[in-house]
Amino acid sequence: QLQLVESGGGLVQPGGSLRLSCAASGFTLDYYAIGWFRQAPGKEREGVSCISSGRRGSTNYADSAKGRFTMSRDNAKNTVYLQMNSTKPEDTAVYYCAATRRLIGLCVFSAGEYDYWGQGTQVTVSS
Repeated sequence: QLQLVESGGGLVQPGGSLRLSCAASGFTLDYYAIGWFRQAPGKEREGVSCISSGRRGSTNYADSAKGRFTMSRDNAKNTVYLQMNSTKPEDTAVYYCAATRRLIGLCVFSAGEYDYWGQGTQVTVSS
């Protein structure tokens, strides 16, 4: 059974850092494009970052994440990470990781392209 499990969310002060993890089971992550999405109350789900399939996937970042967030993948641990630095109150949301095998060599921020989703982890940026 394919499963994604996020962890690492919590409360962080503005300007602080947090690292989210997304552990996969039942499939090999580097065969899939992986995306990090977030959804704040009353807002639509939006893409934050993504990494393409392949041993050395390429990453993309939404403008809101560029220069502050870093996505990485540890193939040995079958886990992807989202390092969040210089956090802002507007980063507050539930963060989801998602996977798809339908994208080859690229990744996108369209949620509809992803077939497998984790349960989400809450990130709250507040003083």
